[in-house]
Amino acid sequence: MLLNIIITLIIVGVLLWLINTYLPMDAKIKSILNIVVVIAVIIYLVRLLGLI
Repeated sequence: MLLNIIITLIIVGVLLWLINTYLPMDAKIKSILNIVVVIAVIIYLVRLLGLI
């Protein structure tokens, strides 16, 4: 279970880094995308750990 969490976080982090680095977008759109991804990952972790 812990290994799945770590792999998921690494994949999400790399994908977010690739999007932020190589996709030309406005800075506001990038920041909104970053916030949405972070909130989604937090909700995923909370559900996975059974806190909700």
